[in-house]
Amino acid sequence: MTIFPIAPAASRYLWFMIPVVVILLGAVALLATSIRGAQSSTFEIRPDGLRLRGDLWGRFIPKAELRVDLARRVDMTQEEGLRPKWRRIGTALPGYQSGWFRLRNGDKALLYLTDRTRAVYVPTTAGYILLLSPADPDGFLSTLRAGTP
Repeated sequence: MTIFPIAPAASRYLWFMIPVVVILLGAVALLATSIRGAQSSTFEIRPDGLRLRGDLWGRFIPKAELRVDLARRVDMTQEEGLRPKWRRIGTALPGYQSGWFRLRNGDKALLYLTDRTRAVYVPTTAGYILLLSPADPDGFLSTLRAGTP
């Protein structure tokens, strides 16, 4: 019996692997950022507005854009219209949603949700609402309404 090995591939095929590896590394980095955001996101109430810190969707929302008078605690299991329907761009892992979503009632929303039964609804004048899951929703709301930390 005689065995003949395959001829070596031309090196041009190896160049194909570089973009594949880069894309896979990017996906792993995004997943790690999302998992870290689910554990360490914070909501900082400042005299000039609200700072959302965490994963890629963190931002500063000026006090003038927050409709604090309409902010309230919500149980999303009871309010069908506030449940996320379509993810526009963001993270949707089991037990954690962050980023831009379209809700069942048609509103555009920026979410930082881990607990749907203890969420805080904060509308803005910028055409979207915030749905957040602070560890202390009542304390968050009272501090937000007071306007100063």
